[in-house]
Amino acid sequence: MKSDTCMSDRVPDQPIDGTDVCAIVVTYGPDTAFPARLRNVAPQVGMTVIVDNGSSEAERGMLQEAASDPNIDLILNGGNLGLARALNIGVQRAAALGYSWVLLLDQDTRVELDMVRTLSAIHASFPDREHLAVLGSNFSDATERTNEAAGHDSPGEHWGEHWEEVERVITSGSLLPVASYLAVGPFRDEFFIDYVDEEYCLRAKAKGYRIIKSRKHLMSHAIGSPTAHRMFGTSKWTTNHGPDRRYYIARNNTVLLREYGNYRGGMWAWKSLRRCLRQCKRIALYEQMKTRKIAAVIHGLWDGIRGNMGPRNPQPHTSTTAPTTAVSAASGRNTPGENPRKRQTKPAA
Repeated sequence: MKSDTCMSDRVPDQPIDGTDVCAIVVTYGPDTAFPARLRNVAPQVGMTVIVDNGSSEAERGMLQEAASDPNIDLILNGGNLGLARALNIGVQRAAALGYSWVLLLDQDTRVELDMVRTLSAIHASFPDREHLAVLGSNFSDATERTNEAAGHDSPGEHWGEHWEEVERVITSGSLLPVASYLAVGPFRDEFFIDYVDEEYCLRAKAKGYRIIKSRKHLMSHAIGSPTAHRMFGTSKWTTNHGPDRRYYIARNNTVLLREYGNYRGGMWAWKSLRRCLRQCKRIALYEQMKTRKIAAVIHGLWDGIRGNMGPRNPQPHTSTTAPTTAVSAASGRNTPGENPRKRQTKPAA
């Protein structure tokens, strides 16, 4: 079984073995196709940890059934603690089980069957492995948008045959050395959901770490529920995010501009305002719930300027200190702490 000792603060330089990787999937209202997508991931890694953020009883039942597999751990949060907190819970669980690497995935991402093998080969070809913070997976957009519309980064200054250095990567498909995560620090709980990945990448680069991404598409992924609209002979895409997501996008982007942007005086606030106005224009032209979403954007901008962080609508039973439970595959019951049977599925290190 994996050792319980604390992980070294040195980024692993040895080739990545899938048995040293723990996949972490955060769920919140997963659809019925989720178990099928999970089956693409589980065989590629040593353990899969599902961290659920307060899904319904029926959805939790589906997750508990998936967790009957001895190589799947299920952690049930008492409510929606946000993506950042759920990721931290998952990484901490992987570290406690002795894993050197974590693969972060969204619940709706469909991975290719060679994802981990390809990422391992990229890691082996990267010349500065000791300073690697994140190895991201390129993706094909599920809505068939262009790379620019889907939000891909352009190639960076440095690139290899199979990878390119970038400023940021999205959370889903990111392979992280646990050692670099411990050095960079956890994802910021107060961001709750949006810009969690970008803030982590900015912080990692500020500490001298590097971010690279596969040039090959290793998964299928969609950002929001995008739709195309024709205007003046061109296609315009909009993500159709709900009001809460619009709030977090506006607020967290404002915070990033303030903390990481090189702006004089309050120019970061002016840049954020312009971005928010562009959001509002697209919402007004193409999306439903226009009034609620535009109000959410304005609310997010104002809270970002004031530094008012955390969940938008905190509830008493969904605090960041809400208890978590791990589902035991051996007993089928919710039991606190770790599952010895799952620990035994790993070969000796």
